[in-house]
Amino acid sequence: MIFSTLFAFFQQAQPGARPQGSLLTAMIPFILVFVIFYLLLIRPQRMKQKKHQEMVEQLKPGDKIITAGGIHGTVMGVQKDKIELKIGANVKVDIAKNSIAVILTPKLKEKEK
Repeated sequence: MIFSTLFAFFQQAQPGARPQGSLLTAMIPFILVFVIFYLLLIRPQRMKQKKHQEMVEQLKPGDKIITAGGIHGTVMGVQKDKIELKIGANVKVDIAKNSIAVILTPKLKEKEK
């Protein structure tokens, strides 16, 4: 009985008929997924990247930092794309600016000046 009902239903369907609806209603799920993707992933990552860039631009000699690799050191010089970092007695290394994870110099020092 169920098979005969389904068979009759499929016979009535016209082979060249298109489903009713507009292109906009078909695109709504894709638009919603993009909006959710933007709000949950893209926007927070951009804000985090902007905050990191501002932090790196404010570096000056004497600041204590930690790199992404876990190296603790003191900034000795700041150049356009790299930083000279003192990590021990008479040990200086050049690192990329984007490898800085944390600035340890307290904000109080900046407020006093």
